[in-house]
Amino acid sequence: MTFAHADGSGEETRTVTGRLPAGAPDFVHLPVEVPRGVREIAVSYGYDRPAVPDGTQGNACDIGIFDERGTELGGPGFRGWSGGARTEFAISAEQATPGYLAGPVRPGTWHVVLGPYTVAPQGLAYEVKVTLRYGRQGATPKPVYPPQHARGRGRAWYRGDNHLHSVHSDGKRTPAEIAAAARAAGLDWITTTEHNTTSSHGAWQGLWGDDLLILTGEEVTTRNGHVVALGTDPGAFIDWRYRARDHAFARFARRIRQTGGLVVPAHPYATCVGCNWKFGYAEADALEVWNGPFTPDDEMAIAAWDGMLVASVRDGGRWLPAMGNSDAHREPQVVGLPQTVVLADALSREALQEGIRAGRSWIAESSAVKLSFRATGGNGAHADIGGRLPVAPDAPVTVRLEAGGVPGCTASFVTDQGRLFTAPVPADGRLEWRTSAAQAAYVRAEVRHPAADGGASGLPGAMAATTNPIFLGRG
Repeated sequence: MTFAHADGSGEETRTVTGRLPAGAPDFVHLPVEVPRGVREIAVSYGYDRPAVPDGTQGNACDIGIFDERGTELGGPGFRGWSGGARTEFAISAEQATPGYLAGPVRPGTWHVVLGPYTVAPQGLAYEVKVTLRYGRQGATPKPVYPPQHARGRGRAWYRGDNHLHSVHSDGKRTPAEIAAAARAAGLDWITTTEHNTTSSHGAWQGLWGDDLLILTGEEVTTRNGHVVALGTDPGAFIDWRYRARDHAFARFARRIRQTGGLVVPAHPYATCVGCNWKFGYAEADALEVWNGPFTPDDEMAIAAWDGMLVASVRDGGRWLPAMGNSDAHREPQVVGLPQTVVLADALSREALQEGIRAGRSWIAESSAVKLSFRATGGNGAHADIGGRLPVAPDAPVTVRLEAGGVPGCTASFVTDQGRLFTAPVPADGRLEWRTSAAQAAYVRAEVRHPAADGGASGLPGAMAATTNPIFLGRG
């Protein structure tokens, strides 16, 4: 797409059309030759949606843009992505549509990127319009990023929701609305995680405070699963344009950690196209086992995670901590349902991430849920969530759970040998169970609501709270 040089004012529009066949590449890069003197580039697009047979995916096409620095995987040219959430966007030095990055519109070959997420058997016919507006470039405002720490309460349990979407991707809430919802939910911290863009990182000015820490991140949304890059450096972009068969994920997992973040595969059993996690867990720092209101997808994730715990104690390998997040996009989705409660030395990025990596955390459906969980040996030694109680195999161990804000719920103690103790949560919230390292290599707690169908389906009730394990034995 080539534009003529203008006289320094006015605008020009060019349109390109095409058809992508079924089986088209994941990403199609449309070149746009940008001459000197452009102050703003604006793009709009559309595509057809033919009827398809039952059970067949129809057309869905995402969009984004890379500037004159190129489209190299992981390169510097990224200027924005809106997926399928918008049909138009604009970028200038002074400002950009949410999802896109303000900055100079420099001359050279830009690329509009189409992402044909699904293509109907008939193909996908598209139309892209690019408008260049000429004039003097303005100044790009320096982004103001959230601080990496808040006052906090010293070493304490902090509640956070680390998978959230705003108008900067496919969410409907503004950052201000999310911050207000987080405070209303009793959260101490949140992480902004838009799909494949960092444009929200500088959108929180005036919204943090001593009572709310805001971390930056990204939901890296590939065709083979989504990963939350939790707590990456402000402005750090993580590319998403690869599949498991491309053997690129390890490179970008390292990039997440190099920029100060945690690698957290999200909703691994979700049913949306491209949501199932197919990259394995060797690079993960934690696993999102509970995403939004508790569903059979989460039940599968917890069962798979528990299987990984069993393998870790059997083989002596590392174990993967669990966490939960709301993935809230819009009303009536609830910010903080669920939330991860982390024992950390301070309300800071570094301390919270250290707590998550160590598994010193549990998951609650709301801030109304209170929980403590501890294992104690006969000699008075004890271990809390994420810890190890170093006892002899046959030494007696007492496991104690105290839960509040869970009326009508039932608690269970789950071990590598299965669910070995279940009882209604009593009025004082306290439950006790005795075991040994010979009987249980680890123990974790679950608190559940009654089954919605009275148990007729055989499925347990929805989760109210669940913990990471306490390991028993000398390891």
